[in-house]
Amino acid sequence: ALLKSAHPDWSPAAIKSAMMTTTDLVNLAKNPIEDQRQLPANIFDSGAGHVNPARASNPGLIYDIEPKDYIPYLCGLNYTNREVALVLQRKVNCSEIPSIPEAQLNYPSFAIVVRSAVQKYTRTVTNVGEANSVYSVQIVAPAGVNVTVNPTTLSFTKVNQKLTYEVTFSPSRLASNITVSQGSLTWISSKNSVRSPIAAIFRAVGL
Repeated sequence: ALLKSAHPDWSPAAIKSAMMTTTDLVNLAKNPIEDQRQLPANIFDSGAGHVNPARASNPGLIYDIEPKDYIPYLCGLNYTNREVALVLQRKVNCSEIPSIPEAQLNYPSFAIVVRSAVQKYTRTVTNVGEANSVYSVQIVAPAGVNVTVNPTTLSFTKVNQKLTYEVTFSPSRLASNITVSQGSLTWISSKNSVRSPIAAIFRAVGL
């Protein structure tokens, strides 16, 4: 409600993106967030982190999703035409719609099931900060995963400008003894830091 009052034109996806990408990763004592066992929390305990309302009101970049973008996503999750129609309140035929894998939705985080093959996903960010701004990527790769981003710099010249980048995930030699790991992808400008958490789950695929 706070963010909607500050940005009445933002979609629910934009508001969620602003909250997720500007979170705090430490508590008020500047120590790592803890789980219920009072141990450092991992990404599956804390998600993106603690919401910081002040930073969320000026996130710099947002990952927006339009209602129509969810249709190929739902079809890609193998929902039936009837199930998707219940959500949309209209008829739909998934066989006529190019479906996308769930990790391809323009969401402000990445949840990857690591397999032997290389996986590539795109994301589109919208500039809601200063008109002229340049962001450089900073990657903290999850253990057992190689992560590359193209391009490594995003240069904006106006507000609400959209730019797209591609992320490539591939298993590294460390992957054989790992079940889950976490990392992040952060776009950093002179005034903003836009962080997307990465969760990697490993399956037995002969890596």
